[in-house]
Amino acid sequence: MKFNKHNSTLFISYLAIITSTIISQSVFGQIFSSDQNPLSVKWNYICSGGFKIIYPRELEKDAQRMANTLPFIYPKVGLSLRQQKTAIPILLQNQGTIANGFVQLGPKKSEFYATPPQNFDSQDWLNNLAVHELRHVAQFDKLTGTQAHPFPELVYFAYMGVGIPIWFFEGDAVVNETALTNSGRGRQPKWIMPYRTSLLEGEKFSYSKAYFGSNKDVTPGYYQTGFLMVANMKAKYGKFISDSLLGDIRKRPLRLYPFSQSLKKFTGKNTKNYFANTQENLIEKWKIQEGKISAENYESLNQKTSLATNYFLPVRLNKNQILALKESKQQARYFVIINEDKTEQKLFGIGYQEQPWFSYKNNLLVWDEIRYDPRYKQRSYSVICSYNFKTKKFNKLSSRSRLFSPSLSADGKKIIVAKVDLSNQFNLVEIDATSGKILKTYPNQENEILQTPSFDKTGNRIAYISVSEKGKSLWLLENGKKINIISGSRQQLNRPIFIGDKIVFNAHFSGIDNIYSINIKTKRINALSSAKYGAFNPTETEDGSITFNDYKINGYEIAEKSLIEKPVGPLTFVDFSSAAEKQENVGNVFEKIPDSSFQSKRFHQALNLLSFHSIIPVIDNEYVFGLELQSNNLLNTMDFYTGAKYHRDLKRFEYTADISYKALYPVFSLLYRNRPKRTFYRAKNISQQGDWRENYVKLNAALPLSFNARNHNYTFTLNAATSFTQRYLLENMPGNFIRELKFPMEYNFTFNHSVRTTERDIAPEWAQVLRATYNHQPFDKNLGGEIMALESFFYFPGLAKNHSFLASFNYQKASGVNQYATEISTVYGYNNILAKSKLQNTLLFNYRFPFAFPDWELGSLAYIRNFRAGLFSHYENIGINTDLSQPKTYGVELNSSLNILRYQPVVDVGARLVFVNKIYNQNPILEFSFNYSF
Repeated sequence: MKFNKHNSTLFISYLAIITSTIISQSVFGQIFSSDQNPLSVKWNYICSGGFKIIYPRELEKDAQRMANTLPFIYPKVGLSLRQQKTAIPILLQNQGTIANGFVQLGPKKSEFYATPPQNFDSQDWLNNLAVHELRHVAQFDKLTGTQAHPFPELVYFAYMGVGIPIWFFEGDAVVNETALTNSGRGRQPKWIMPYRTSLLEGEKFSYSKAYFGSNKDVTPGYYQTGFLMVANMKAKYGKFISDSLLGDIRKRPLRLYPFSQSLKKFTGKNTKNYFANTQENLIEKWKIQEGKISAENYESLNQKTSLATNYFLPVRLNKNQILALKESKQQARYFVIINEDKTEQKLFGIGYQEQPWFSYKNNLLVWDEIRYDPRYKQRSYSVICSYNFKTKKFNKLSSRSRLFSPSLSADGKKIIVAKVDLSNQFNLVEIDATSGKILKTYPNQENEILQTPSFDKTGNRIAYISVSEKGKSLWLLENGKKINIISGSRQQLNRPIFIGDKIVFNAHFSGIDNIYSINIKTKRINALSSAKYGAFNPTETEDGSITFNDYKINGYEIAEKSLIEKPVGPLTFVDFSSAAEKQENVGNVFEKIPDSSFQSKRFHQALNLLSFHSIIPVIDNEYVFGLELQSNNLLNTMDFYTGAKYHRDLKRFEYTADISYKALYPVFSLLYRNRPKRTFYRAKNISQQGDWRENYVKLNAALPLSFNARNHNYTFTLNAATSFTQRYLLENMPGNFIRELKFPMEYNFTFNHSVRTTERDIAPEWAQVLRATYNHQPFDKNLGGEIMALESFFYFPGLAKNHSFLASFNYQKASGVNQYATEISTVYGYNNILAKSKLQNTLLFNYRFPFAFPDWELGSLAYIRNFRAGLFSHYENIGINTDLSQPKTYGVELNSSLNILRYQPVVDVGARLVFVNKIYNQNPILEFSFNYSF
């Protein structure tokens, strides 16, 4: 959740966001979106069994289905938490192309992003979301009660984040989704493959490293860690262990590490010890599984590295070169050519993808990537891009499209893609590889979810995967006729391609993801690989072999093998959710869903602008604190905050109200303050104290626009603001004290360009930020003066990867009432140095670099991710009273990213030693910094 607030809220700063985000196979947590849909979206709603389903009109069919599904399955989803009824709004989102889902408080709601990813579970996508997200609803209800508005929601939410680790919320939900269905991520070997690989390779993780991640190694993540720990709890302590833990936490909330203490009460082990116990259990079971597998060892064709690195989707360009899509902890995703001697040639970076994907044929390379609407970020597109190796030219084949998984014909002249429209209708579409023109659309009357299509060598046959609640199926499309090859499987069928007269695809028949072939006529399945941990993404070579991804401890590597078929090996998968499945004993919770028709009504945005959910404490500083009532509506179109703060030093109250309306293209904000003020002045050579109150009103209009193209991001922001101040109840103020400040004008423009970053980057490898500010007093003759400020920031690559050099020149010109204002970036230590002249410009040089990634767990105190250092040399008023040979300040800085007390927010702590030019007779200045992010 994003708070664009005028003050910092200390209480909420400890909020560890509880998320249930599902993004393809790469599942990760995120801050809840505060983005908007375009005004063109028309909304309806259906009320059913405590659920208010709000949805775009195009999703009427899915909304009716969810209106039947959600009340029917909730009692079963919540049974082991003893939750049978609930009340919550559910928003179905259809404008985006990124699969997602979450539950939140403040306001209480859940959102289902209806467009499914191209590689996910073997069941209906919205059902997949429903069974997972409703478990989070049950968790929240267990902790807050079943009232529709557990006021104050953010207080509950903050306590959940502080008191209960996210891995438990997510692990409990994944165990539940697996136990109550025939699918679920707990049944997918690929999902827990990284953890299994690391443990069998002898790499044990600390509790903190498994939970919080690493800047150098592949780690399991808190979804996987949580699933395995909660599954272990249910196997040992029964169906209601989660209920016991949450119930105990609710009864005894005011404890340090309440979850760990409750866990120890019921299991005899705290979180760290329980994790260690679970990890030993995993090693034991996975070693037994390993002994049953006849794994082959494949030579790696890429460079060896000790850093987590992936080479996705390898394909041979010729006998000596392989093309792949590479990413690592050091570098964002880009295309690379690997030579026979394993040296690499970097081609170019690309934008965000739901899953790694590209297709190469006949010197043409195509891929899909996500593009966002410039203003309304709930709307995004999946566009098709191409690169011609002969002409060296890029081409964007589609705009504002929803096309996925492009695959070229052998001659490189046409592309087959999966298309989904705003009503969630799926079709396979052929497009021209030069113009992007749609050539043919294949019907899909059953409207199954369609995935990863591909052509055969003739371009006349298409293989693809379909998904429904019955499972995954493999299809052959020939001369307009659909031929079922594999039907209703719970296998993770993926990325079928043609090799000869057979279809080659990924599945996990043996309990490990491997590459298989199926004879189109006989339907006989054989194994083409027997990887120890997982083999994926095969492509055929000219000499009759396959190039593919072989998963190792540091990620997806490149391997090759001859096309030798072997019988499918025995099933060896270790099902950690089997105990929970037996305890629930419901089979598939989606069987026998009712099929009623519900009345839908129009959802009027104008009548639903307010949604008060919380009163929270706010602390501006050690002198100012109070309470605030908050409202954020369900569609993120209006925020309203009002409250009162006490000024301890002035012994007076301040009254506040803020409103922000975000539905229109510009964002309009109105701020009101009734506040006490104090000043000191000299009269007749005597220091005097004066007090007053003032009404302060500020109106701001902002136009935030952003664009992305391949790995480049662009942002334009234009702001205009004015205000009015009326001062009254003057006490001991001079006669000429100005009582009204009439409509000063403020203008701000910012341009930002940057390339994609990775988690080790301190700043983008290349970036430019330009900012212009102008403030003046056009409507008040008593107050003359203006200020114009120009700022520039240029980021360059450093001497090594992830190093960053910043050069910044900033200029301001101020006069009248603004002559002492500061609108530009200042030198480090500025506030601690007595000024010798009015600030006019600054020239700032910073060089920053990471130098260690220790992954240190210091007990329960802290988990240290990295150490970073920096050097700086800063100049002020160049050409006026200094020259470039004498910086005003210079020095060193040291920073570290860490998790404190095993809480989810990443805290950045730092210290800076500032040396001051000797003409100021100033001792070195020591400054400290403290920031946090989710």
